[in-house]
Amino acid sequence: MHYAFDAELWIWDARPDEGWTFVSLPAEASDEIRDRTGGQRRGFGAVRVEARIGTTVWRTSIFPDAKQGTYVLPVKRAVRKAQKLEPGDRARVAVELISP
Repeated sequence: MHYAFDAELWIWDARPDEGWTFVSLPAEASDEIRDRTGGQRRGFGAVRVEARIGTTVWRTSIFPDAKQGTYVLPVKRAVRKAQKLEPGDRARVAVELISP
């Protein structure tokens, strides 16, 4: 499954000084991913994905965020730097589920 969407980068409230930056997947995509991956989730409900922002592609996991009711994608510093992104910026994001 492949999902593409625009999202704002935000910093995790629990550790704001550490700069953990994420984007939230849309609710509809999150619901579909949850339904499709019920038996394939890893620790913390993580789902393996290949992600793309701009020209940067990387493999990581998305995680369920109970507060928002969606999955969140961590956007590592190297990606933000390569794409010249800061928290608060909007980016075109693509994620594709990776089979376990």
